[in-house]
Amino acid sequence: MVRNLSSRVFVAGHRGMVGSAIVRRLQALGYENIVTAGRDELNLLDQAAVQGFFGAHKFDQVYLAAAKVGGIHANNTYPAEFIYDNLMIEANVVQAAHVTGVQKLLFLGSSCIYPKHADQPMKEDALLTGVLEATNEPYAVAKIAGIKLCESYNRQYGRDYRSVMPTNLYGPNDNFHPDNSHVIPALLRRFHEAVQQGVREVVIWGSGTPMREFLHVDDMASASVHVMELDNSAYAANTKPMLSHINVGTGVDCTIRELAETVARVTGFDGKLIFDSAKPDGTPRKLMDVSRLKALGWQYAIELEDGLRDAYRWFVRAGADVRA
Repeated sequence: MVRNLSSRVFVAGHRGMVGSAIVRRLQALGYENIVTAGRDELNLLDQAAVQGFFGAHKFDQVYLAAAKVGGIHANNTYPAEFIYDNLMIEANVVQAAHVTGVQKLLFLGSSCIYPKHADQPMKEDALLTGVLEATNEPYAVAKIAGIKLCESYNRQYGRDYRSVMPTNLYGPNDNFHPDNSHVIPALLRRFHEAVQQGVREVVIWGSGTPMREFLHVDDMASASVHVMELDNSAYAANTKPMLSHINVGTGVDCTIRELAETVARVTGFDGKLIFDSAKPDGTPRKLMDVSRLKALGWQYAIELEDGLRDAYRWFVRAGADVRA
């Protein structure tokens, strides 16, 4: 394990759910020089601005957590923005890191990089072995490009740019938008509003039978720092130069029905759950194989119901700010 608390560390995307959790984790570990920049200070889509920013700061490490993200509705509605913005962000940041001499970088991807019908649980070597899920293909292609971008700079220039692929994440600073959010924040909001309004039934999309894996964002931050700090020999022994990404998850999944029942308990909803089978279920199962990460010495700590309670407390405290 390599840890230099005086390293100058840039966390791109620090206001997002994952980026803010990484900042919290680094601060808890005692890192002294964490640099962040909001959109008003740095437009990551502007190549010249990014290169100028990196040139001015001389970073030792970069966590690339900035991305355009959203649920099925958002991915279906804005495919051009999802592929363009994510390609530009990763290309600009990785290139700027390289030309300014940053040796260590961690790129954060997504489990949607894997084929729609990949064997379960999904191993890292399933990458590029089949057709992607159509609804988020543009986003997935951008994330695959990010992995290959890092591997190519490693291969050609000897950089140490690593990639982690999280399962479905949730927690503080999640997106609770009524249309563009993922399943957990959408359910937390729906059940909360039902309780507040005295509604006795909550409708949930699909049959409730698909199985999904969920990871609290604080666990994701812990895993990210763990992978960044691994010494080169341990990392190289468990990865391949052009298949170097690492799955991050719990290795445990549940049905959407079980998830909804847990969210009902957490929010205090005691009414009826209605599953609308006319709505799409999506992929029957998405579970990550996390054996590579376990071999590298990390596993999750936050159980789903405990994590949901933490996320719900944050949502209630944040109030109207996250309910627009």
